[in-house]
This record gives sequence, C-alpha cells and structure tokens, in this order.
Amino acid sequence: MVGLSWLIIGVCMVYQHKREEDIRVEAVRDQLMRVSDRILASYEYDEDFLPLGDFFVKYFRNSVYKDMRVSVYDANDILLYSIGTPMEMNPAYTEEFSPEQIPDQAGDGENKKNYRDFFVSLRKSNDGNVRVLVAVPSAVIASTLQTDGEFWGIVAILFVVVSVIAYYSTGILTRNVNTLTEFANRAIRVRDPENGEKVTFDDLKFPDDELGDVSRKLVQLYTEKVDALAKSEREHKIAIHAVEEKSRIKRQLTNNINHELKTPIGVIRGYIDTILSSDDMDEATRTHFLLRAQKNVDRLCSLLNDVSTMTRLEEGSGNIPVTDVNMHDLVYTIANDLAVSNLVGNLEFKYDVPLDCVVKGNASLLLGMISNLIKNAGLHSHGTEVVFKTVSETDKYYSFVLYDNGTGVADEHLPHLFERFYRIDAGRSRRIGGTGLGLPIVKNTVEALGGTINVRNRASGGLEFVFTLEKWKVRC
Repeated sequence: MVGLSWLIIGVCMVYQHKREEDIRVEAVRDQLMRVSDRILASYEYDEDFLPLGDFFVKYFRNSVYKDMRVSVYDANDILLYSIGTPMEMNPAYTEEFSPEQIPDQAGDGENKKNYRDFFVSLRKSNDGNVRVLVAVPSAVIASTLQTDGEFWGIVAILFVVVSVIAYYSTGILTRNVNTLTEFANRAIRVRDPENGEKVTFDDLKFPDDELGDVSRKLVQLYTEKVDALAKSEREHKIAIHAVEEKSRIKRQLTNNINHELKTPIGVIRGYIDTILSSDDMDEATRTHFLLRAQKNVDRLCSLLNDVSTMTRLEEGSGNIPVTDVNMHDLVYTIANDLAVSNLVGNLEFKYDVPLDCVVKGNASLLLGMISNLIKNAGLHSHGTEVVFKTVSETDKYYSFVLYDNGTGVADEHLPHLFERFYRIDAGRSRRIGGTGLGLPIVKNTVEALGGTINVRNRASGGLEFVFTLEKWKVRC
C-alpha cells in the first residue's frame, strides 16, 4: 500500500516536472519570438535599430535574459546590427531551433559548439531581405526549471503524510482481514461435526468504521444462522424423540390391552365351555358360572370404555368442548350420588368448595375424574373419610386437593401411579374390578383441560392428589 502510494506520487511528480519544463521552454521561445518580431517590425517601418537595441539592453538588464544576443543579417549574411557578441549565420539554420535540434552539418566544430550552448530563434522579414537571430544561453532554460527548496519540502511532507495514512489504512485493513480470517476459521470449526468444542465470536473486535460495521453484520448474520440451525436440529431431535416415544407408548398400550383383554375373555370362555360341556350341571352351579362370566363381561366393558376415554383424551384434547363449570355444584352432585349409591361403602365424603368457584372445563369429564378418585380411595385406602376442597387460587387458576386418611402407598410407587395398567397389587386390583387406567384417565383429563396434577403421601396418613384448573373468563 505504501509502495503503491509512493509510485503514484512519483509518476505524478515526473509528469508535473515534464509539463512544467515544456511550459517554461515555451515561455522562453515566446519571449525570443517577441524580440524578433519587434525588430522585424522596426525594419518594416524603416526605423533605426539602435534605439530599440538600447531599450532591450536596459529592459533585460536585471532578468534572466540579460545575456541575450541579437544578430541582424541581410540576405547576403552581412551583419547589420547586434546586441552582445554576434551569432554567426549559417545557411543550414532556416528556422528557430533549440540546442538539441542543431543539425550535425551546421558550421565548423567551434561554431557548432557555440550554438549548442544557446537556445536560438531565427526569424526573417516578409521580403526575405532581413533575418533576425536571437539567442539566450541554455543556462537560462536550466535556471527557469530549477525547483526551489519549498517545493521539495512540500514533496517531502506529502511523502510523509501519504506514508502515514497508507500505513494506518493498511493496518486497519489488515486487522479487518485478520479478524475475518479468524472468523472464517472458527466458522469452519463450528460446522465440523467432529468438533466438540463450543466456538464463540464474542471476542472478535472490529474497528469502528464502515468495513467494521459490515464485518460485525456478517458475524451477526452467521451467528443467527448457526443458532437457528442448532435450534432446528434440537427441535428435530425432540420431534423424533416424541414420535418414537409416542410409538413406544402405543406399542406398550397395545400389549397391555391385549394382556388385559385375555384375562376376562379367557375366564368367560372357560365358564361357557364348562357349561356347554356339562349336561348334568345343576342349576345352582350353572347360575354361579353365568354370574362369574357376566362379571368378567362387565369388567371387559369397563376396560373398553376406559381405553376409549384414554384415546379420546390423548388424540382430541384440543377438541374437547369446554364451558363454565361450577365446582361447588359439581361436587354437591357427586356427594348426593355417593349417598344414594353407597358406591364407597362406609367411607365418608366431605367437601369445602366456595359457592362461586367456576372453572373452565367439561362437566362430564370432571364428574368422572373426581368420582374416579373417590372410588379409588374407597377401594384401596382402607380409610374412613375422603375430603375434597379448594386450597388456593391465583389470577388464572384454582388449586384443589382430594385426600383420604388411609394407609397411603409406598414411596417407590408414587412416580408410577399415573402410568397405564400400573397396579400396586395386581391380583387384588383385578379381583375388585380395576382396569389399571383410572389414574391415567384422571391425569389426562386434568392436562386436557389445561391444568396439572400431583400425588403424594400425607404426613398424617393417606394419599393426597393436588391439581389445578383454569378459572372461567369471569373472575370468581
């Protein structure tokens, strides 16, 4: 960069010096021609050369033309007038010329050398009878072309200024290029799948200029692109994992359903085959077998209903119709149904819900969910009471709790209670008609309505379910 700047300045200086030389040579030539023209004008007007010559001597006395020579010849090369030492006329000189243009055949050696020391202008009158030869020493040209110290000082300062500017400009460009090179190298490492290191660009510093702004924008765009690709890859992996997990759950559910269906179907078939193959079976035994078969049919229907409910909740949670549900009225209805049906035996049901507690939900699903929890407590808790109440509220949600005062469950079972077909005591659960889908349906119901649910053992004994439901649009 610095060398290129010096080269440009050097070329400009040479061009300017040559141009200045041509201008000053032309100025000398014009001056000599004016002198020749003035003398020829005197001849044309038949004036005496002597007064004019004295005027030229005085006029140029203190100038670079003080050593100027003027020689006036007639057509026969006879000297008519001169200022200074006469310049000998040679027929070879028929026009004005500079020392570099003197022909080699002009005059003898001494005369030729004499002419080469002068810049000469040769003019003749219109009638051709008078020729004027005006010459100045070549040193006059050289003196006019001498460059003063101020010019070289300006040139030196210009060289220094240009060198400094070029140095710093090159430094800025070099820093930008080096930083961009480092950015490119890091970008390669970012895209290298075998590279496990975390590559950042925060420490890359660009100058505060237009090129720096463009460089920072490039880094920003690349970083955003890398982040977007990384996010897309993460989301892709999550989506694949979700699909695989869903497929796994479906396979597991299918296997569990097959297993659960085989038991009641096998029992039903066994009883029917026994009845059909025993012609001498007494009526009491036949009735007993039919009742047992009927019980397994009921269990099979209950299982199919639960599977249908699970499928509806999982695949159509976004399409479940929701309305405003008054939880106090809902729980009041459940309490009356329990009292009439004696569904939970001697287990006492208590509730404490504000009269104006309205949630966003589906009355049928919520009724089934709470009834399922109460029924589950009646079958497994071995307690004497089950309580449902509102425990807190926020601007958006109500929190509810349903607990019993029974024995609870072992802590290792708590994380699995909401899993499909999970049973703490599989044999007992089947004997009392459980399908293993009750609590999963409860969890899916709450989540389908936009809430959450957790289960834990109470310190005083019993199992406690805590769940949230979203408030209706009008604040309760």
